[in-house]
Amino acid sequence: MDEHYIYIVRCNDNSLYTGYAKDVSQRIMKHNEGKGAKYTKTRRPVELVYQEMYGTKSEALKREIEIKRYSRKEKLKLISEG
Repeated sequence: MDEHYIYIVRCNDNSLYTGYAKDVSQRIMKHNEGKGAKYTKTRRPVELVYQEMYGTKSEALKREIEIKRYSRKEKLKLISEG
């Protein structure tokens, strides 16, 4: 079974970014090299604060969309409980 992850990073400006990856540590490295998402490119460095693992890409992407719709307060609650 493949592993698919959603993750949340805290950016240098204290904002939160949610994303999908098959290899979270590699993706965080890309973000910090300025080769990740456009959003994080100007908000480096980023720090991993939360992740969830799923067995399929579809499940992970559905969860990513769900979390992206969360308010900042809801994301912070998820992070603190995780």
